[in-house]
Formats: sequence, structure tokens, C-alpha cells
Amino acid sequence: MKDAFIGRKYIIITFVILASLILLLRLFIIQVVKDTYRLSADNNVLRYVTQYPARGLIYDRNNKLMVFNQAAYDLMVVPAQVTSIDTAEFCKLLEIPVSSFRDRMNMAVSYSRRAPSVFLKQISAESYARFQEKLFSFPGFYVQPRTLRKYSKPIAGHILGYVSEVDESVVKKDPYYKAGDYIGKLGIEEAYEKYLRGRRGVSIYLVDVYSRIKGSYADGRLDTIAVQGEDVISTVDMDLQEYGELLMKNKSGSIVALEPKTGEVLALVSSPNYDPGLLVGRIRSENFMKLSADTSLPLFNRAIQAKYPPGSTFKPINGLIGLQENVTEPSTLFGCNHGYMFVGCHSHSSPLDLVHGISNSCNAYFCQVFRRILENPAYPSVEAAYEKWKEYLDQFGFGQRLGIEFTNELTGFIPSPAYYDRYYGKNRWKALTIISMAIGQGEVETTPLQMANMTAAIANRGYYFTPHIVKSIGTDGKPDQKYLTKHTIAIDSANFESIVTGMEEAVNGSAGATARVAAIKDIIVCGKTGTAQNSQGKKDHSVFIAFAPKDDPKIAIAVYVENAGFGATYAAPVASLMIEKYLNGEVTNKYSEQRMLELNLIAGD
Repeated sequence: MKDAFIGRKYIIITFVILASLILLLRLFIIQVVKDTYRLSADNNVLRYVTQYPARGLIYDRNNKLMVFNQAAYDLMVVPAQVTSIDTAEFCKLLEIPVSSFRDRMNMAVSYSRRAPSVFLKQISAESYARFQEKLFSFPGFYVQPRTLRKYSKPIAGHILGYVSEVDESVVKKDPYYKAGDYIGKLGIEEAYEKYLRGRRGVSIYLVDVYSRIKGSYADGRLDTIAVQGEDVISTVDMDLQEYGELLMKNKSGSIVALEPKTGEVLALVSSPNYDPGLLVGRIRSENFMKLSADTSLPLFNRAIQAKYPPGSTFKPINGLIGLQENVTEPSTLFGCNHGYMFVGCHSHSSPLDLVHGISNSCNAYFCQVFRRILENPAYPSVEAAYEKWKEYLDQFGFGQRLGIEFTNELTGFIPSPAYYDRYYGKNRWKALTIISMAIGQGEVETTPLQMANMTAAIANRGYYFTPHIVKSIGTDGKPDQKYLTKHTIAIDSANFESIVTGMEEAVNGSAGATARVAAIKDIIVCGKTGTAQNSQGKKDHSVFIAFAPKDDPKIAIAVYVENAGFGATYAAPVASLMIEKYLNGEVTNKYSEQRMLELNLIAGD
């Protein structure tokens, strides 16, 4: 009995010793080896101050600075530390009403009395300079540095986009972002956000029970440094962009200019536009509401979102398809008696071959070409021939997003055979039913970007690169591979020559040529006018496409001037001025320039 008792005693003692050793070992690991446990335990006496990185800068194609950063500050508050302060002086320094002070303090207290929160966002450097001299008079307040966007010129708002505070949906979707962070919206700011944003840092401070900073935690060893975002070199020519916006002032419409050999966007103008500086800082929300309510739609990017009939600028495409499908030849003659069937036409010589059909913009000529395309005996039905016709258009990028970096690009519209089946009935439509498509009217809708891209493809005699807005990222980063991939159109390059000659004749030809107003001394411009019907019942849109020089194209352009009538009246002069400005650096036709600059097509609309 005694021996059993002694045995149980030793078992208990052994158990106690083992348990003590385990506890001691665990405490040693927690307190000595695993400093992270101590950090977790001390969270309630540490303050994490985010170090926000400066966003990357944005340059134009010639390395001219377009977007940079300016210092700004968030005023933070710890309500428990706020003692008696001169509220009137405080509000005067920050230029806010006293009622706003009370409301903001109530919000801070409802969040936490001892944890810091934002009292006032995005104080300008000027306001901060005044405030910091008196900051010691306002215990409980401190400043957290930020940066805001600044613009070299008040242009290119639709290209650049803007920066705004993340909302809850973004925070839930992307773990990188936290409440209070900023993110790019639209344009380059959105498309290249992951490069421009940089990487946040953090400074950890020891604070007392009243949330007063007592010094850096662990001598700053656990702090991380903010890394500035990468710079972006855009494809845009800032001077050309500025000039395009001046030409389109007091007009509604768009200009898109591309470098044909690369697909780089030289200028992308949407008018009316807005000063990107309006969407910076604390005034952003108020200005955004005003811009959104503006009936002229300055936030609407017409270059990639507006869908217009291309009008007669579409004729070169039908001419190309007719040649490729062997239903016409360059020498094929068609007569015109002021139109074809129920499609009218203006007075000009007749009959015409392909070159002069383009230069004179004969509706009858291209109606007959289109009819031959759809009634081609090589296909079993009009529907099958139409499918082939649409296939060519798909290759030019119509009816789809071209793939520019902007997320709000729209597709335009090229009807499918099923669309007409629903509208007219199966096998109940034919070439004459949809003959208006021959001259870029009817159901076809294109964006200015698509028309500029089509023009680039013609300039290249059968290929294009996806339009893009950025040349490089950082020191050696190149654009996405998809912007370096050539898209070849299944039309023989030889077939483009007659089309190019016709476009050359339209600008530089004799009487009857529709675009002679676009001619430039010592530069062979190839162009095509268009007058696009306006479905809203107002005056037709003035349209013009062009490229130059003829044999070594460096610029392809599409211009839409809404509610302005004939293509030669307004769109062609604008395009001509843009081409000369880009190729020569200055314009010689001062009369045309002054006329376009002074023209106001919005007043009294």
C-alpha cells in the first residue's frame, strides 16, 4: 500500500515537472524567439502610419511631362487628445466653417476616441504651410503626407483619366487596396494603375494610452519604405493634342490621329472636353457632379464611345471588297443619273471608274459595287455573300472593340444576317433592301477610333497594329505584345493602289474632287469626305478621313464634327490643319486655321 502511494507521488511529480518545462519552453519561444507574437500582443499600443508612394509620372511621346505630383496632406485626429482649442482660428486656417468642424469631430468620435482617423482630406501645400505654424496649438491633430495629380496643361482629360478614392467594392475585390487608398479611373490612370500606383510603405510608432507617439517601434527595423510608381511614356504628341482641342473648341465631335506603322495614338480629342485639374483633390466630387450634369456631355469620350454612321468615308472599303471579290475592276465604269434607285447623288461627270468614283464620291457607283458584291454568283445566296462582306469588315476591326487600353471603348455595329432575318424575315431581304450600307448609312455604326484605324490600314496597304496609347513603362518596359502584333487583312495589297489613288485625287485632283480644301503644299494628302446622316433629326455630321504623306504615311486621321453638314466644310479643314501641324510643326493656311478657331457650332444649338 505504501509502495503504491510512493509510485503515484513520483508520477504526479514527473507530470508537474514536464508540464512546467513545456510552459517554460513555450514562454521562451513566444517572448524571445518569436518576436511576432510580441508584436501582435502590442498592437493596442502601436500606431501604423501608412507611407503613400508618389504615383508614376506620365510623359508624351517626346518626353514632355504631362502629369506629375504635388504635395498634399491628410489632417488626422485622435479625439481623446483634443483639448481646448481655438476653434475659430482652426477653421480660419483650414478655410472650413465651424459647423463643419463639429460634424467632422462627431464622425471621428463615432469611429474611435483613441484611434486616429481622417479629419480633413487633401489639404493643399499652400494651406498646410499656413496651418503647420500653428499645429502645436491644436493637440490631437497631426498630418499624414499624400500626393495629388498636377497637369502641365489643361488638356487630354479623356486620355489621362483621373484618380479617386477607392470604394468598398474595390477593397473587397482587390486585397492590395484599403479604405483611404486612391486608384486610377479611366484613361491611362486606370489602364496602367498597377504600374503607376507604386507600393505603400508603413512606419510603426509606439504610443501611450492616450495615443500620443512616444517613438519608433523596434528602432524602425519593421518599417517599410514606400516605392514610387513607374513612369509611363505615352504615344501622344502633347502639342498636337493641344492643337486639336483648340480646333474643336465650341464644337461637338472627335479627332483621332494614329501613326499608321505602329498603331500609336498621336492625338485623341473628344469635344466638348474638360480640364483634368477639375477632378483633383477635395473639389473633385463637386466638379464631377457638375460635369456629369452638363448637357454637352464633356465626360463622354466621343472618340471611342460615340457611334456614328461613317457616311461616304465607308466607300473605300466597299471598293476594296469589290476588287478582292473580282466583281469589279479599277477600270469598271458605272453611270450616275443623280443617284441610284432611291439613293440620291450630287452632280458630277458620268460614267466614272473606281478612282473617280472615290474622288467624286459618287453614291451610284458604290451602290452598284455593293449590289455586285451581294449578288455575286460565286455564293449560293445573298446571305452567304453578305457573310463574306461582313468577314472583311471584321478584319478591319469594325463591329468589335479594337483593344485600345481604355475600358470604356465601344464596339460600333455591323449587322449580322440574323439581324436582317429578324427585321425582314428569313430570305426576305436582298441587296436593294440594305443598299444604304453601300454608302455608309443604314444600320452600320462606327467609332472615330475605328475609322482612324481603317484609314491606317489603307495607308499601310492592308495591315494595321492595334491602336494603343502607351509606348513604354518604366526604364525599359514595352507595351503589351498585342500592340506589337500586325493584323493583316485578306485583301491583296495591289487592290489598295486604286483606292489610294482615288483618295489622292479627292484632295489633289481637278474639278469634281470633293476634298480639295484639305490639300497641303508639298505634302500629298490622301483623303475621303463624308456626310453622315444624323438619326437625331439635326443637321448631318461632317466627316473626313485622311493619311499623309501618300508613299510614306506618318499620320492617319479621322475627324467628326457633329451637326456641321458636308465633310469638306469643317471636318476636312480640321484634318488638314492637324496633318500639317504634325508633319511640319506649324501651319501655313492661316485663314483656314483662324476660321476653325473662331467657329462656334454649339452656341444657339
